[in-house]
Amino acid sequence: MTALLVPLQAEGENPLIPHLSEVIAAIVFALLLTFVIARFVVPRFEATYSERTAAIQGGLERAEKAQEAADAALRQYNEQLAEARTEAARIREDAKTEGTQILAELREQAQAEVARIRAQGEAQLEAERASVMAQMRAEIGTLGTTLASRIVGESLEDDERARRTVDRFLAELEGEGEPTPASRS
Repeated sequence: MTALLVPLQAEGENPLIPHLSEVIAAIVFALLLTFVIARFVVPRFEATYSERTAAIQGGLERAEKAQEAADAALRQYNEQLAEARTEAARIREDAKTEGTQILAELREQAQAEVARIRAQGEAQLEAERASVMAQMRAEIGTLGTTLASRIVGESLEDDERARRTVDRFLAELEGEGEPTPASRS
């Protein structure tokens, strides 16, 4: 059995040096393998590599464009935010100014209303005072005439005489007790 495993070799040959036919077959096989790899495999690897490179480059370009778009959107957002803040500040200032104006107008209206009510009240008070004075003058005149009639003992029913007497009496009272020239005599 051991004889089958050992190949037959010629007696003078070096086992480390291959046969010429084996060398030629190895060269042909290597050239054929190189040709097949160069012709079919390498172009597919190159195409795949180019596709991946293009995909990566496209992805990078898209990412850069997306980044630029995001930066532009952020700038626009920040500008809009700044404009909105400025607008809000302006609106607040306008509202504050308008509120101050409205408050001043309301104060003016209130003061005018108070002045009107005060003037109306004073006029009403003056009218009532004049009415009360006229009524009191008439009552005092009647009472004074009645009293004078009783004191003097003669009738002072004459309206003109009674009126003059009452007017003189009231004038003396208003003049704080200073006698009039008619009462001195």
